[in-house]
Amino acid sequence: MYIVLKLMKIQLKMGEVVTSTLSLSVVLKPVFSQLECHDKNVSETLLTIFCNLEQHHPGFCYNLLSEIIEKADLKININEVVLRLQECRTDIDINEHYLLCSEEPFQDLNRKSAALKAILSRIPDEITDRKTFLETIKEIASAIKKLLDVVNEIGVFVPTLSGKQSIEQRKKEFVKYSKKFSTTLKEYFKEGHSNAVFISALCLIRQTNQLMITVKSICE
Repeated sequence: MYIVLKLMKIQLKMGEVVTSTLSLSVVLKPVFSQLECHDKNVSETLLTIFCNLEQHHPGFCYNLLSEIIEKADLKININEVVLRLQECRTDIDINEHYLLCSEEPFQDLNRKSAALKAILSRIPDEITDRKTFLETIKEIASAIKKLLDVVNEIGVFVPTLSGKQSIEQRKKEFVKYSKKFSTTLKEYFKEGHSNAVFISALCLIRQTNQLMITVKSICE
């Protein structure tokens, strides 16, 4: 109980909170899912507890993983690990961020969002090779444009003005974080801080997820 209270009180930076939210999806939720074959009730209870903790105390999962890594004396960058794992699409990711609408623009948005996250997940492997990384940056820019183009196509399928406005607002947030990612890349080539790039990429992935959740809640 003391450790839980300690983890709840630690204040995190915005980027670390984003990593925490994503680590719940790609690290902890899959673990709880595997527990279902042994005890479904325990698995569901743990998932509910951790979701509530992360919701009411943002950063809890990040602090927990940091504590485990420190106790195990592992040399691991959590941001890098969580970014790498974004390529692995779990059942949880599909349920939360996958659109079931049969119209082609919605299915195309599924493909475009998955493609963007997959490219971003390659950053840790390619960032040290300047030539390769520059090509990856071009791919990211292209993937962002394609995703935004599809979001614009979806507008005709949104029946209400409030729904259109909600999606438009979420799109603006996505664009804002896309610009922040671009700025972070420029700073990286000047200062060489790769961790800042990892965090910025994770922020962009979270905005992608949020965009999908918004479209899903309005159109399904």
